[in-house]
Amino acid sequence: MPWGRAPDCSLPPVVILYGVMPKKKQKSEESGNVGDRLNIRIDLAGGLRIGPGKIAVLEEIARSGSISAAGRALRMSYRRTWELVEDLNTGLGAPVVETAAGGSGGGGTVLTPAGRAVIERYRAIEMDTAVAARKHLLALNRFRASR
Repeated sequence: MPWGRAPDCSLPPVVILYGVMPKKKQKSEESGNVGDRLNIRIDLAGGLRIGPGKIAVLEEIARSGSISAAGRALRMSYRRTWELVEDLNTGLGAPVVETAAGGSGGGGTVLTPAGRAVIERYRAIEMDTAVAARKHLLALNRFRASR
């Protein structure tokens, strides 16, 4: 069976990679309160990759109403933030944001229905994967606990 393809499936392959990844250490984690987490990246057959970075950008744009504010909040340049948005626009063939030019009335950016759907579907995949992986993560943690 080819990698990433279900048997007898007429749909193009979609590869979902996930693993247990350590988060950046924060104060609460230094005291030993570290939980498992899954890091999901979706590679669509057409070449578009959707992962935590692009989802964070979309969610921050929705929250702040601005591409530049989203970049600042995520500690990335405006150019990099816009490149991630543009990659989604190109890969999906539909815009994920709508922008209004600045000026006296101010500018702004809002998510399109496609942008909201990308977040919704990604988060649904993330939740479904976490549920499916729970028993496996518990089994992996038993190895650590037995030391």
